[in-house]
Amino acid sequence: MSHTIITIASPEGANGRNVAAYGVVRALASHCRTGVFRPVACRKETFTQALLDGANAGQRIEDVRGVCPCQARRDKAGARGDIVAAYGRAAQAAQAEAMVVVGSDKSEVFDPEGFVLNTQIAADLKSPVFLAICTIPRNGKQVRQTVEACTQTVEQAGSQVAGVFVTGCTGDKAADAKAALADSPVPVWTLPKMSFPDDDDPQAAAKVEQAFAQNAPTDEILAALAAPFAAPTTPYAFQNELLAKAKTAKKTIVLPEGSEDRILKAADYLLERDIVNLIIVGDKESILARGEELGLTSLGKAAYQAMDDETVLKPMVDKLCELRAKKGMCEEQAREQLRDASYFGTMLVVLGKADGLVSGSINSTANTVRPALQVIKTKPGTSLVSGAFLMCFKDHVALFADCAINTNPSAEQLADIAIQSAATAKAFGIDPKVGMLCYSTLGSGKGPDVDLVEQATALVKAKAPELPVVGSIQFDAAWSPTVAASKAKGDEVAGHVNVFVFPSLAAGNIAYKAVQRTSGAIAIGPVLQGLNKPVNDLSRGALVEDIVNTVALTAVEAQQ
Repeated sequence: MSHTIITIASPEGANGRNVAAYGVVRALASHCRTGVFRPVACRKETFTQALLDGANAGQRIEDVRGVCPCQARRDKAGARGDIVAAYGRAAQAAQAEAMVVVGSDKSEVFDPEGFVLNTQIAADLKSPVFLAICTIPRNGKQVRQTVEACTQTVEQAGSQVAGVFVTGCTGDKAADAKAALADSPVPVWTLPKMSFPDDDDPQAAAKVEQAFAQNAPTDEILAALAAPFAAPTTPYAFQNELLAKAKTAKKTIVLPEGSEDRILKAADYLLERDIVNLIIVGDKESILARGEELGLTSLGKAAYQAMDDETVLKPMVDKLCELRAKKGMCEEQAREQLRDASYFGTMLVVLGKADGLVSGSINSTANTVRPALQVIKTKPGTSLVSGAFLMCFKDHVALFADCAINTNPSAEQLADIAIQSAATAKAFGIDPKVGMLCYSTLGSGKGPDVDLVEQATALVKAKAPELPVVGSIQFDAAWSPTVAASKAKGDEVAGHVNVFVFPSLAAGNIAYKAVQRTSGAIAIGPVLQGLNKPVNDLSRGALVEDIVNTVALTAVEAQQ
């Protein structure tokens, strides 16, 4: 559901932060149904219960914590994924109109990346940030410098600061801090020094609420939260949304490579979370025995299909002979063809027993694509199949194509790849802006390669006049608004491209792998575009996470 979200983050994570967090919770709870979430919190701490007491969404404490501090320090990347998933469950259960996310607490264990993690989590949750900066050890100038440094960290993570609480104010500290931050682009509120929670004072919560309201009026808090915010889409957010979308209308995906451990681990992950239905090709008992050796507990939820099951094989043979009649396919040839697990799995899709297929962890792309081209075939009006990767960057998702199938596409093929890729982008919530890449930007270079791309661009504009497209264009001018301002001045698409169409397979394949390995972007795919039913290929070096993402992606395609 749609709701307001705000993260309270502090480089100290001490009592002053608690005052700010509790005050925000109470301010929002006076206005709407408000829930809380603690991404990183020890099960022994007591502040979360105080927050729940101040909120009004009726949450249980066991539902509002993400991971423990030890896990967050040990495996920050893994923790981020777990936190995004936990937040989704908490927000769904709370059914709140507002959610207040409170960062990690002060710890005696020094974690140099602790504050950075809090800001990254805010970006993962698509949340702006209220900073809580303590003035006790700082003068006004130092408070300002701390705010500036923290703001930079928040923005580098992909989020933005919506307001600043200066906490622990005593004597002239409040006036000093306000003077130092007089030109702040966001609201600044000063809060008095208070201890919270305070077991020795049963009125502590009421006192904090009163002090907060006097110094940070609710209407000002609401106004700060209503300010424009360009919500980022981090890789963790995108992956979680992908899995959630797959789960909304479960589809059945066939996995032909049931002998591969990575496939089994990915299947177990998906089945445990009830994201898709799976058919695993192979002997059920053997696969379950291997799963037990691997410590997997959910493989029993899958359906299994042996390749020698005549009740399935006979109608499969008949259908294959029908589909390949013009090629002279006979029963003997069909049975021989169906000894190939990829072919067998593809025919399960053809027969309607599965909605899509994922293969390639031990088979080549050709072995995955060839059966699909022969029996699933391309969509009506589609001339080719192409391969695109969803590239998950720090704060947004882009699409690169063709990185998998067509070696040296013609102008007509490039145009079709661009239109296919724009449709794929839309299917995954990306508003497509297409860049037809080349070594030239809008006529700055000459040659047959430039002519090819410019011809393809003209065809895209003719076939899909509503689609924003620019070409020919160099990658830097497509990616960067600053570069576009000089190289493609006046073009509204240049500098804002999110669907990058490469002129050849070599360029596309090299580019996606170079970007993936050097920038830390997560590459999901390839998505095979243009087929009648979704069939997607895996890299033979795919990680379990890659397989999970590709299966979920295939399920989402099947929902379209």
